[in-house]
Amino acid sequence: MSKKVGLIAVIVSAIAIVISLVSFSLLLVNMNNNKKIETVKEDVQYVLYLGTNDKDTNTPVFSEDVAQEELKKILIKHFGGYTIQEAHGGWVDEGTTYQEYTLVIYLSDTTLDKVHLACKDMIEKFNQSSVLIQSNKTTTEFYSGN
Repeated sequence: MSKKVGLIAVIVSAIAIVISLVSFSLLLVNMNNNKKIETVKEDVQYVLYLGTNDKDTNTPVFSEDVAQEELKKILIKHFGGYTIQEAHGGWVDEGTTYQEYTLVIYLSDTTLDKVHLACKDMIEKFNQSSVLIQSNKTTTEFYSGN
């Protein structure tokens, strides 16, 4: 009878090992099927503020529509795309209030050197003394719905 018990114990142990291996294999397959392809990366978002009044005369260099089109050309040249928002800025200098149409540009997945090159073109085209650049640490993800 002890040989039967020993044989049964060996068979049960073998079955348990097979079940464990099958379970582990199924777990690995399931983990691979649920694995996300990571597209999230740390990034710097550059936000640029481009005034559109001439630095010397404080009058608009272009109409609002033309200003947008001129800026779009610069951004396509340097980055291949753009995100622009309209804003209105104002300030007081020596008791006089000034206002100007401002274009806000959002850039990701680029470098500060490339941003500076584009700003150089903006300064020249819009006759500005500077372009305000903000750098914000962020994450970037291109979500495709999968």
